[in-house]
Amino acid sequence: MENQALEKKMMSIISEDGTTEEVEVILAFEFKDNKKEYVIYTKNEKDENGNVTVYVSNIDRSSGEPKLVGIDDEEEWNRIKDVLRELSKGE
Repeated sequence: MENQALEKKMMSIISEDGTTEEVEVILAFEFKDNKKEYVIYTKNEKDENGNVTVYVSNIDRSSGEPKLVGIDDEEEWNRIKDVLRELSKGE
């Protein structure tokens, strides 16, 4: 079997100041009970310990054009952290 590199999924995000950035999508998922969609992505930055920094945003499609929105609900964050823990176990 040939060793094939996994193709990275990229997306463009437009920041509040209007600049566009290419980021790598790690995982997109939805909580079925509340129909909220999320995306976990990285800019491939590393912290002082050498760990890759990841970002998590809620995907808001209410305006037609998908928008990434921050998460400020603690219960929602706890559920997302569970997803991140499961994801890190798989590595």
